[in-house]
Amino acid sequence: MRSPSVSRYAAGRLSPIRRVTDLRRLRDEQFDVLVIGGGVTGAGAALDAASRGLSVALVEARDLAAGTSSRSSKLIHGGLRYLEQLELHLVHEALTERGLLTSRLAPHLVRPVPILVPLPAAAPPARVWQRAYYGLGVAAYDAFAGVFGSGRGMPLHRHLTRDGARHLFPSLRADKIAGAIRYYDGQVDDARLVVNLARTAASLGAAVVTSARVTGFVREAREVVGVKVRDLEAPDSPEIEVRARTVVAATGVWSDDLSRMLSDVGVRPGLRVRASKGVHLVVPRSAITGEAGLILRTPTSVLFVIPWGGHWIIGTTDTDWQLDRSHPAASARDISYLLDQVNTVLDRPLTTDDIEGVYAGLRPLLSGEADSTSKLSREHAVVEPMLGLLLVAGGKYTTYRVMAADVIDRAVRRLGGPARPSRTDQLPLLGADGFTAAWRDRMDIARRHGVTAGVVEHLLERYGTLTVHLLAMIAAKPELATPLAGAPEYLAAEIAYAAQAEGALHLDDVLTRRTRISIETAHRGAETAAHAAAVMGEALGWDKAVQDREIEHYLARVEAERQSQKMPDDLTADAARLGVPDVRGYAADRGTELLEVDL
Repeated sequence: MRSPSVSRYAAGRLSPIRRVTDLRRLRDEQFDVLVIGGGVTGAGAALDAASRGLSVALVEARDLAAGTSSRSSKLIHGGLRYLEQLELHLVHEALTERGLLTSRLAPHLVRPVPILVPLPAAAPPARVWQRAYYGLGVAAYDAFAGVFGSGRGMPLHRHLTRDGARHLFPSLRADKIAGAIRYYDGQVDDARLVVNLARTAASLGAAVVTSARVTGFVREAREVVGVKVRDLEAPDSPEIEVRARTVVAATGVWSDDLSRMLSDVGVRPGLRVRASKGVHLVVPRSAITGEAGLILRTPTSVLFVIPWGGHWIIGTTDTDWQLDRSHPAASARDISYLLDQVNTVLDRPLTTDDIEGVYAGLRPLLSGEADSTSKLSREHAVVEPMLGLLLVAGGKYTTYRVMAADVIDRAVRRLGGPARPSRTDQLPLLGADGFTAAWRDRMDIARRHGVTAGVVEHLLERYGTLTVHLLAMIAAKPELATPLAGAPEYLAAEIAYAAQAEGALHLDDVLTRRTRISIETAHRGAETAAHAAAVMGEALGWDKAVQDREIEHYLARVEAERQSQKMPDDLTADAARLGVPDVRGYAADRGTELLEVDL
């Protein structure tokens, strides 16, 4: 726990100095709970454990949210299709979490987004049946949120005629719809939420170390008592042996690797996880005219078209993936599939020329007997394959807090002592405290700090009440108010802040996750790389050689991804993407004996 004399913000700074201190703690301390994996579940578990007064460490092989947790559809939702499948407990659970995030835990990062359910054009009897069927489902969704949603924070649904739907979304083809139903869900910058989770855990005393790769378990007899960790920022230094009374593996699509690491004692994890690839496209807001999102049925998945600032996000696919898990690749086939599906309802078809960005992520699904990944469970499981080791897998982004609480409940029972219930449902993340008042007073804040209201609104929606610290940086160094080259909606201050307070260690971290420049610009961040590297280099003390190396790597990564997206299938796309090594200097997980733990 932090000292009362230290502010919550200061205690939660993931600065370069803090990383050195936390590495020392990994060497010197025995922790109650050691979490492997810096995705949303791992960061959530670290926060849950720290909030109960336990000593906690979190280690992550790459960057916070480097994998699945930065590549979602950016929605915090109850799962409308789960209601149709009568998985009422999943809907109940997810809507409860949605309400908590929008009203208490992270209102600066999770906000309502309107979504249309288009009703297909059909004969009158079919139209009546479709409106009644879908209307009942959306009404039940609202009812669940109102009864169970814990401060639902979302407007109620509304039925629209064809003209009403096209007024709200003029790009809808009139001949394809008979009307629509508008409902609301939550939207989130998924990577920024993970960073806030990790920083909030750090503010409560957790050691948080990224670029720290687990290479094996430390065992005494048949009990896990820690892990071996390699610091990837100092590859020539000896491995660190981190001791812990309980190890929690929140390793997502890498969960099955645990069986290989424990195979010498005949231990099996007790569950199987399959990776499902989800691909998303990003197009400019001008490519589609609409004031709400869309949810569409496709032959293999549900397709969302979601407004995202000055852009639209279109996704997702849902296909089995058995290739490189660190950098899943989108193929030309994936891109063509998404364009074909969305173009069935748009009056101006999209083409590849409209695409600004493409990203692919892997969902960790609990494996069952179903042939299709779209039929596998989104529920989660907690197992203890060996004494001292807990594995949490499955689930969905929205319910990360429930997964985290479940696994830490098991850890607490194992550790003994007084019962310490989870309290993360009452714990606002950094930046959430006072957000409503700050948003109300944003014009005054802008006037006091000599910046435009637009700048303050942009910062508040990304940093909440931590905005005051970025404004203080700008006041001390006015050049940080400069917009970034090639991405003028972002400020240089955001790059400096990412390096000084948010644990960013590499150029890729800031262009891909602390900001979304890599998917929001047609140049994929190539025109921003030099400016961002200069700002980051000053914050981290990089010389020109390091800056040039970071730029070179980033540009090579962008080119490899572009090439992979021209390949006809998964195999060739994967081969093209693997042409560029990871910036942290280790091989892709395919064919290696070591555990990849990033989410």
